[in-house]
Amino acid sequence: MLIKPVKPSTIAKSLAIGNPADGYYVLKAIKETNGLAGSVTDEEIVDGMKLLAQTEGVFGETAGGVSVGVLKKMAEAGALDPDETVVAYITGNGLKTPEAVAGSLAPPVTINASMPEFESALGLLEEAPALP
Repeated sequence: MLIKPVKPSTIAKSLAIGNPADGYYVLKAIKETNGLAGSVTDEEIVDGMKLLAQTEGVFGETAGGVSVGVLKKMAEAGALDPDETVVAYITGNGLKTPEAVAGSLAPPVTINASMPEFESALGLLEEAPALP
């Protein structure tokens, strides 16, 4: 098995290792277990981060976006058995790489530190029943 180092260019800086120390063993394990590996574009990384946040409430870093993005592509391609359980370990917090999604989100809402402003920002004042 020939492994050729590359110079990656991606927003997933934590994974941008051109010649990982255990790369050979990872490829060997994938081959021996009939496993899968995939890749995603930077746009797909951001989409994966957003999907994870919207569906699970988890703001993961770019490496988590890679995991979710690759799993999404594999599921859409029918490469995953729908009867099997798939676990994705998302261990990095999105606050490590907020710049990755900054341009694709609505601007943050800034309020003063008060419950009325908080409730107003969430749109809860009109929907919440009055307290006795």
